[in-house]
Amino acid sequence: MSEKTVAIITMGCARNEVDSEELAARLESQGWTLVKDAEHAEAVMVNTCGFVDIAKADSINTIIEAADLKDSGGATKAVVAVGCLAQRYGSELANDLPEADAVLSFDDYPNIGERLDAVMRGEKITAHTPSDRRALLPISPVDRAANTNPIPGHGSQEVMPAADGALAWQPPILRTRLENSPVAPVKLASGCDRRCTFCAIPSFRGSFISRPPADVVAEVAWLAGLGVTEAVLVSENSTSYGKDLGDLRLLESLLPAIGQGTDIARIRVAYLQPAEVRPDLLTVMANTEVVAPYFDLSFQHASGTLLRRMKRFGGKDSFLELIATIRDLSPSAGIRSNVIVGFPGESDEEFAELIAFLEQARLDAVGVFSYSDEEGTEAFNLEPKVDQGVIDARVRRITDLVDELMAQRAQDRIGELVQVVIESFDEESHCYIGHAGHQGPDDGETQISGVAGTKALGIGQLVSVRVTDSSGVDLIAELEN
Repeated sequence: MSEKTVAIITMGCARNEVDSEELAARLESQGWTLVKDAEHAEAVMVNTCGFVDIAKADSINTIIEAADLKDSGGATKAVVAVGCLAQRYGSELANDLPEADAVLSFDDYPNIGERLDAVMRGEKITAHTPSDRRALLPISPVDRAANTNPIPGHGSQEVMPAADGALAWQPPILRTRLENSPVAPVKLASGCDRRCTFCAIPSFRGSFISRPPADVVAEVAWLAGLGVTEAVLVSENSTSYGKDLGDLRLLESLLPAIGQGTDIARIRVAYLQPAEVRPDLLTVMANTEVVAPYFDLSFQHASGTLLRRMKRFGGKDSFLELIATIRDLSPSAGIRSNVIVGFPGESDEEFAELIAFLEQARLDAVGVFSYSDEEGTEAFNLEPKVDQGVIDARVRRITDLVDELMAQRAQDRIGELVQVVIESFDEESHCYIGHAGHQGPDDGETQISGVAGTKALGIGQLVSVRVTDSSGVDLIAELEN
């Protein structure tokens, strides 16, 4: 029997990265061999993103490019779409994108190898009709803890005792690393219970489900055993972790438990909801040595009136107070956020309030998004819509502003001692490249120069360096003697 080969292409966020690695493990267990290069694979699986227009377009273009391989005379015989875009649109995507040989849903994940076998045999798999996945679970978060049925698309791991009595990660859903990066995401939870008017994620990802703490600790320990230096804890809303397990402060005990129960050098917490951030959580994050000095706060805007239309809480003054509290606890911490520009009804005054907030907040990293209507969201029907030309002009203004402010924040760090995870070595500049504790993996990099010998440091090593210069958001540093 010839070897069945498959390549997985991952689009979108870190949560999708975990999904791809779980899919990879399932495929391996069901007789498929993973290959890195799509050109050498009989089947190409594209794990799509369905968040915003640009991400959806990138996913569709990637599927089309993969389908082109079928006409090149190479190995590729089939292209399959999975992930958020596939789940969100199902049969509609299948009809509009004939380049995909199949569009599979989260419900297909447990038997993904069998589904791929069927596609390779030329069988037609009828794509699902999308439905609101929040209906899969009890409405009450606490009632979900008693739910024993597996929920497709969420994943569920269990920790079992090893022979020596220690905890060993032996999940029914395995995970195969697809990259050799010393940084790896770990899911805290799946789904979301919030009802932000601009966001469709809960409808196709479902309700919020926390993973048991022992499960998270064991997976981080497993990753550390594979050589991972930094684990990034991800979910749709990490500040909600534990609410469905009856303990809304579970994250405060989980973070120290990871430090005590694993050999991981650093953990990073992503996706904090500002309205749910608790003083005790800030204190634990600032005082737990293994936790990176990094606060990823999803502000989205700063105008209180506009945030109410988004069905979010807070505003400029409360957000600035939160930032001040963080910097009192951890003066060198990095703070990142995202903002949406051009939300329906955004007035000149509300936009000005966002500018004033950003100028005073001086964040280390800011993602700027242009509002676009998302089908199935409440904001889709909100009026008045902001003219696209006005949105584009405001995006340019905000982008220019935050670029300047982020560069200033980087420049302010000259002379600072930072801890950097080494991720690569640049042969041309003879510099090691990594990211410091205050930098998210996608927020900028730190270049380490002046190291004797081209291989004096190891990939994945955590080193102390002194910042000597900056270039935009990036830092230039030298090893601390």
